[in-house]
Amino acid sequence: PKNFQIQGRKKTVSFSSMPSEKKVSSAADCLAFMQGGCELKKIRPNSRVYCRFYTLDPDLSCLRWEPSKKDGDRARLDVSSIREVRTGKSTETFLHNGPLSEQLAEEAAFSIIHGDDYQSLDLVALSADVANIWVTGLRYLLGTLGSKMRSEWLTAEFAQVDEDGYGIVSEDVAVATICKLCPGIKEAKVRLRFMEIQRSKEKLTSHVTREEFQEAYCELCTRPDVYFLLVQLSKDRECLDPQDLRLFLETEQGLSLATTEGCWELLQRYEPSAQGRERGLLSLDGFARYLQSSECQLLDPEHLGVCQDMNMPLSHYYISTSYRSYLLDDQVHGRADLGGLIKALQAGCRCLELGVTDGPEGEPLLGVDYGKYAFLTSQYPLLLYLCQRCSPAQQRTLAQHLKMVFGSCLYTPEALPVSLGGRATTLPSPEQLKGRILIVGKKLPPEQEGSDGEVSEEDEEIGGGGPLEELGVVLVVPPPSQPRNTPMPHEPPYWTLCSLGEGEAGRLTSESPEDLVMFTKRTLTRVRPSSVRLDSSNPNPQGYWKGGVQLVALNQQTPGAMLDLHRGRFSQNGGCGYVLRPAVMRDEVSYFSAHTQGCVPGVPPQTLRIKVISAHNLPKPQGSGAKGEVIDPYVVLELHGVPADCAEQRTRTAAQNQDDPLFDETFEFQVNMPELALLRFVVLDDDYIGDDFIGQYSVAFECLQPGYRNVPLLGLAGDPLPHTSLFVHVAVTNRRGGGKAQRRGLSVRRVGRRGREYVTLRHTGIKVVDEAFKLAGAPLKEAADLREDAQSTTSSFKEQCGLPTVAKLKQCIQSLATRLQSPEGTMGATMVLKDGYPCLEPLVNLSEMTRKLLSAYDTMIGAQKQLIENADAVQERIAQVQREGMDFHEDLSRLGEKEGLKGRKQCKAVESFTWNITVLKVLERKLY
Repeated sequence: PKNFQIQGRKKTVSFSSMPSEKKVSSAADCLAFMQGGCELKKIRPNSRVYCRFYTLDPDLSCLRWEPSKKDGDRARLDVSSIREVRTGKSTETFLHNGPLSEQLAEEAAFSIIHGDDYQSLDLVALSADVANIWVTGLRYLLGTLGSKMRSEWLTAEFAQVDEDGYGIVSEDVAVATICKLCPGIKEAKVRLRFMEIQRSKEKLTSHVTREEFQEAYCELCTRPDVYFLLVQLSKDRECLDPQDLRLFLETEQGLSLATTEGCWELLQRYEPSAQGRERGLLSLDGFARYLQSSECQLLDPEHLGVCQDMNMPLSHYYISTSYRSYLLDDQVHGRADLGGLIKALQAGCRCLELGVTDGPEGEPLLGVDYGKYAFLTSQYPLLLYLCQRCSPAQQRTLAQHLKMVFGSCLYTPEALPVSLGGRATTLPSPEQLKGRILIVGKKLPPEQEGSDGEVSEEDEEIGGGGPLEELGVVLVVPPPSQPRNTPMPHEPPYWTLCSLGEGEAGRLTSESPEDLVMFTKRTLTRVRPSSVRLDSSNPNPQGYWKGGVQLVALNQQTPGAMLDLHRGRFSQNGGCGYVLRPAVMRDEVSYFSAHTQGCVPGVPPQTLRIKVISAHNLPKPQGSGAKGEVIDPYVVLELHGVPADCAEQRTRTAAQNQDDPLFDETFEFQVNMPELALLRFVVLDDDYIGDDFIGQYSVAFECLQPGYRNVPLLGLAGDPLPHTSLFVHVAVTNRRGGGKAQRRGLSVRRVGRRGREYVTLRHTGIKVVDEAFKLAGAPLKEAADLREDAQSTTSSFKEQCGLPTVAKLKQCIQSLATRLQSPEGTMGATMVLKDGYPCLEPLVNLSEMTRKLLSAYDTMIGAQKQLIENADAVQERIAQVQREGMDFHEDLSRLGEKEGLKGRKQCKAVESFTWNITVLKVLERKLY
């Protein structure tokens, strides 16, 4: 972070840990800065901007500014008259100042609400950090309870190690105590601080007094980011009571079922001071411990276990797949080792590849016996992909060994067709196949049956036929051999697995994305890395997942971004190795293209806002030759998904900031296909020689928790870096529907109310079908109006309350209650139920601003009432059109031929039909 030099005054304030500078670690530091004064811009409603020098009186009683036309007694604001201090551009002055407000930095703006009429003094600092200092200092002026609790706690901790009771301990004891109280802090950093204290006081001994112990702890272990957040939440007391904590959990952390009793329990668990636990108060250190705990991790704990429906056909799931993980290093010189396969199983892989060749004395060389590891991590089915080149005799021996080793776990689909001519049938589910092992092998064409099964290396040396078929193998079929631009078969053989090379799969995702998705609805499809990847590198799995491919095989022994994404994808269902594919890839009639450049039909886009606040205990890059001990870290945020979602943004570099940098930067992403999106955080070092990688964390978009979150960073091999993390704030809007369609990717046209965009269905060219879909026009328009009116009026109400659109309604009601309360504490309005809806009736004459706020509330309630009372009927009308449209599904080809549609026109008719059905199905589900 930055250093701030106030021109004309020798006053420097910094958040950095450079020894020569004063670190802001308490409210006292903020007050000292304010007493020294600094320049702030005062914003007036008439778009005028005045530069004034603001100071806080030495007795902390009032603010003063100069120059001013008013006399000294009038150019002041008594602290006692301050009602509220708001951050950001949240008042009428900012919101209605148009172009001027847009030029002002959100992070540097704040407002002081004062007086009986709730007037606002709207200010903009030179930077976000200076604004934070003023906001924190003003909010602190009403109380110092938290600082007192902290001092008493540290005194008690010091007393425990002060065996003689003289108020002095050895440096070693002091260092060890601080490292115990603040896990993750580097011992060398603590020792350096005590050396500086010793040097500054010209001490001849290294012993540490209680005061020096507290000074070092507060300087080294106070997180400014957590401190500023605490003060904002704590009614200016530097500590949280159960009610404060409950409001934080509800409004910021998304825990709508939080209770006061649960907050008491949480407080008892994390508050270190006895006084805090007795009084029911969470101090700065307790709050920091809570925010660093597993309860505040970015990954939603619901996803730590299996949380998806596991009763759908096997083809409806992505399956964690390993490729030649028995090889160490590369594909040329790599030695075979069982450890790689065992690690893959422990990591949750559910499809392993085994290389088998003829061996001496009639025994095939399998070199693998790891049955005991098969279900150690996951009980769901394990697929063994046999890459074998064995003679028929050794195939028989191999079959016998597999039967003997796996016994009853070996799955054989008795009474189910397994020939290439078999009719397509629904596959069993992971739940039905729990604890079973499926053998995957290649079936040879009839004219080659009985041979030794030799095939080209391109086909991965998968032998088949003969004895192995007795096991009821899952058959591997080559990719469709039809010419390019010809649709893939929609009725593939039952119980087959289509194996594709990286290049062939890339061509299909590029040239026939819709057909590939249709093909994978019933057929398991696997993609293997290209044979030219001699170094065992990996392709980007996201490119194939978006095409519907279930098994994207990766070299699990090769760390890097591709394997990080793989881990992120499969962490969203308890690490069981199976993740349910998006609904548009499962529904029999649905439209989805891996090329989508905009919205998926009927799926409203979502906005993801991430504020990267800080990083903690960052190590040096692994294996690097960084210059000295100081690192210059920065954070890269990568969003992976459909083409319209792929994006990358980065923070500035925190130069010379060592291991605890503050970033305080906000980034925004639009997510059109949430079920496919992955977010990857990467921390890198700008000051490096060689490897610049510090740590990373990859997570599925669907697993993100809102609010203030701890992101545990992982090393290159995917192992947690001890006590190393990012601190972020996450907000997702339109998570449960809403938003408006973009022009591209979703056929929309501007019509009607306020230039609003409405979804339009596509013409199929089949008259009877188009007539049926035409009936959906009115209910689709009504659905869009109901939903968008509810959203826009809610956003307007939040804006009138001075809150961002991501704020919760409970925050808005709390803000409204503050406005309606008189100085004597009486309320200016009462809430009554009218037809079951909460309405506010004024009890006294209200200011114009408050009347506007009540009007915005009434408008929002009216729009919600319309939505609630009309949604069911609109949904049923949309569902009826969808059902009638589906009646044409089986007959679509005949109806198209009757209209004279052939070739590409016929394909276009089918595409438009599936698009329409998808739009109707999704919108019918997403109205609320």
